[in-house]
Amino acid sequence: MQRREALRLLAAAAALPVLSRDAFSLFREVHEQLAAAPALKTLNPHQNAMVTAISELIIPQTDTPGAKAVRVNEFIDLILTEWYDDDERQRFLAGLADVDVRSRDVFGKDFVDGSEKQQLQIVSSLDEELAGIRQPLDLHREGRFAPTEKQFFYMMKRLTLVGYYTSQAGFEQERHEHIIPPRHAGCASIEEEAT
Repeated sequence: MQRREALRLLAAAAALPVLSRDAFSLFREVHEQLAAAPALKTLNPHQNAMVTAISELIIPQTDTPGAKAVRVNEFIDLILTEWYDDDERQRFLAGLADVDVRSRDVFGKDFVDGSEKQQLQIVSSLDEELAGIRQPLDLHREGRFAPTEKQFFYMMKRLTLVGYYTSQAGFEQERHEHIIPPRHAGCASIEEEAT
């Protein structure tokens, strides 16, 4: 499967079960490419701190690891660097800059300098805006809508969810599935050969 095709699947996927095995494997490879020591390729340290904070608000740590613990920020940086074209990358980075502008307008400080409550207020407003700009997904099914792929917060949520749920911790601890099955579950029993 080509990376661009997988990226198209990522854009179309509203929920993780829709990802094919090939797409899942491809995103697992992205996790395996993350270096032992983080090295940002597209995001600068401030943007990285913003991505980390936003993704942790989307998937916070509870009794299972959150987005920060599974390095979703580094997953996003790698996708931005190696998979997104210049237009997609610039749209994402412009969206991050807009989050800071919104935070400064409301609270007089950058997003990462705000309290968790202030950050949550900004993220909630982005989510509400996203809900307001939905487009028809299928004209034959009323009530079905999909947000525009070009909207920053939609990109951010999608990348966070895929980055988290294709990580080993997200897949095994949150979804309770195994990357390598613990036992053989074949569809036919194995019979002993008579000698």
